[in-house]
Amino acid sequence: MAIDFNQLRELLAAIASTDIAELTLKSDDFELTVRKAVGLTPTSDSAQRANGGVAAPIGPAQIPALPSPTPEAPASAAAPTSPPIDKKWVEIKSPMVGTFYRAPGPDDPPFIDVGDRIRVNQAVCIIEAMKLMNEIEAEVSGQVMEILVENGAPVEYGQPLMRVNPEQ
Repeated sequence: MAIDFNQLRELLAAIASTDIAELTLKSDDFELTVRKAVGLTPTSDSAQRANGGVAAPIGPAQIPALPSPTPEAPASAAAPTSPPIDKKWVEIKSPMVGTFYRAPGPDDPPFIDVGDRIRVNQAVCIIEAMKLMNEIEAEVSGQVMEILVENGAPVEYGQPLMRVNPEQ
């Protein structure tokens, strides 16, 4: 079964706007389970991974899509020296569930750093989803004010990755 990430994104958006709490898609070589419930038990989550599925929470769920090998600090404690958030800043959000990477390779420099100026359609990061590397491009020109996700961290659909002060 070939996966079209645009269709998957549309499916996740449609599920997020309904009362559906769980959806499982299965084929001979592929299984995907999507859950909106916050109270997943470790047993059901680890059993899901053992079956080859990927649990992808939708909406405000605070459960990471993939297990993190180290505990993550709360977002408020992650950057105590970050500038105050301006209401005109635009968030670049993750278009999919996956792993966030700031650079194209482990030994390469990051696509962007805080303070850099970016333009529309410029690659700003990579999200790895199901062993596919997806370059994420900016939809706004401006200055990068904050990068909200650590390199190698799991991200959810719609999660803010960075904030940009747009050019006017």
